[in-house]
Amino acid sequence: MDILLKPVITEKMTEIGEKLNRYGFIVPRRANKLQIREAVKELYNVDVVSVNTMNISGKMKSRFTKTGLITGKTNNYKKAIVQVAEGDEIDFYSNI
Repeated sequence: MDILLKPVITEKMTEIGEKLNRYGFIVPRRANKLQIREAVKELYNVDVVSVNTMNISGKMKSRFTKTGLITGKTNNYKKAIVQVAEGDEIDFYSNI
């Protein structure tokens, strides 16, 4: 099971990363904090200070079409906020 599915790259997470050394990742719903900590250590070679997780529930979406109103729901997912040690940094743009 791949633990880190993708990084969260938004304006808010970029600002938090610069100020507080915290980085966000989308992870599988069954992943726990210890697995996330080890995956970040292996992949980015940084010391992890803390891991916070949150389960995000999907939102209801609707749209109007020729055949009428269509409603649906986006997927649920789990987000992990990882704080790395002072002096360590994760660069998501180095592989571009």
